[in-house]
Amino acid sequence: MQLRSRRVSAAIATVVALAMATPLAAPAVFADTPDDTLVIATRIDDIVTLDPAEAFEFAGTDALNNIYDTLVEFDPNDFGPLVPGIAESWELADDGVTYTFKIRQGLTFHSGNPITAHDAAFSLQRVIKLNLTPSFILTQFGFTPENVEELVKATDDYTLVIKTDKPYAPSFFYNCLTAPVASIVDMKLALENEKDGDLGHEWMQTNSAGSGAYMLSRWKPNESYVLQANPDYWRGDVAMKRVFVRHIPESATQRLLLEKGDVDIARNLSPDDIKGIEGAEGVKVIDDLKGRIMYIALNQEHPVLGDPKVVQAMKHLIDYNGMAGSFLKGQYIPHQAFLPRTFMGEIEDKPYDLNVEKAKALLAEAGHGDGFEVKIFVRTAQERLEIAQSLQNTFSQAGITAELVTGTGKQILAEYRARKHEIYLGAWGPDYPDPHTNADTFAHNPDNRGEAKLTGKLAWRNGWDIPGSDRIDK
Repeated sequence: MQLRSRRVSAAIATVVALAMATPLAAPAVFADTPDDTLVIATRIDDIVTLDPAEAFEFAGTDALNNIYDTLVEFDPNDFGPLVPGIAESWELADDGVTYTFKIRQGLTFHSGNPITAHDAAFSLQRVIKLNLTPSFILTQFGFTPENVEELVKATDDYTLVIKTDKPYAPSFFYNCLTAPVASIVDMKLALENEKDGDLGHEWMQTNSAGSGAYMLSRWKPNESYVLQANPDYWRGDVAMKRVFVRHIPESATQRLLLEKGDVDIARNLSPDDIKGIEGAEGVKVIDDLKGRIMYIALNQEHPVLGDPKVVQAMKHLIDYNGMAGSFLKGQYIPHQAFLPRTFMGEIEDKPYDLNVEKAKALLAEAGHGDGFEVKIFVRTAQERLEIAQSLQNTFSQAGITAELVTGTGKQILAEYRARKHEIYLGAWGPDYPDPHTNADTFAHNPDNRGEAKLTGKLAWRNGWDIPGSDRIDK
């Protein structure tokens, strides 16, 4: 199912005119928010780290988009042509593999250290050497820990040269450089905090070394984080001097805080709470179609779930329209393809519907006509729990008993990335605006071995051994 984003904001019209995404939270209550301060109620229990070489979760990348800059960027108000970031210009040589970026002069990191091409080279090399979850966004261009220093290097203080292993569509390569994993890191600060050759990774999990519109002031896991405006931001002053992001998982509590004026934005209101607050004085509902997809993932190493007929049966045991028309009304629309609507190559076909009799027949053909027991791993977020409960109901109609295994976003993601789940219910958002972003993770698994740890690929997480998939890399 694909998400329709419905953010609710109170009063402040300049609220979304921040740097890119919005931001942080405080543990206190703010009844009278100053005009230059923004308070957001949202869920941040999925934040695992604030190191851009590792962060791969919705809330974490929201923060990173404000703390760091990339070489090239998108205008958040117009996803059209790329706009300059740290790089003021860029070009591709006639050989189709050599990219040259001219770094803007006179820029500084939050620390006051100057930004140079050496920082840019270090940042991209660091991602490859650490080889953490989102590194595949860059390694797909042929970079390895052994060759990256030769293929990604500064030729002088303000010139960065990158060579890919073969020609790619330039737009594809540039789009990947807009992802948070390609954030430019303060090399001097990171290395000052290096421990046992980790390139500053342990320190950067809870600290920042960026140059973006905001600086990390405080982060309390599962509680809040605070951003402070960068007084020397190269794009100029930002409207909000402080941004507080509060972890408020319950929709009803978010609504109450919004109505009292204690928060300016509520990002996770249920359809009922949105309906109850619409039309209220000083409140605005922002409704957009997002690229985020809610999906269920079946671990193919499970003795039952790995059967193709069982997979087909499960697809006919989901009440797509029933959920979209009731507790998800106005927030999600039925969608049955890994590319979200509005993406090039989108598919609008919906071949599956709730058909219990057909599902029973498929289960009987697979030798599971009497049903089976299974666990659904799900984050303790209201709409996800409601979806999981709907699945429990429809699964039971075909004799399948589903137990819900719940936890924080961080806890459930850890189980999923370790391939310890049976069924995982979660959300996926594109890492960069190119069809390859979802195609690669949903349908490409070049090495299904557990020790491969290709945690950024959903096909690997679910143990889907796709014949011939390894040839895509060759």
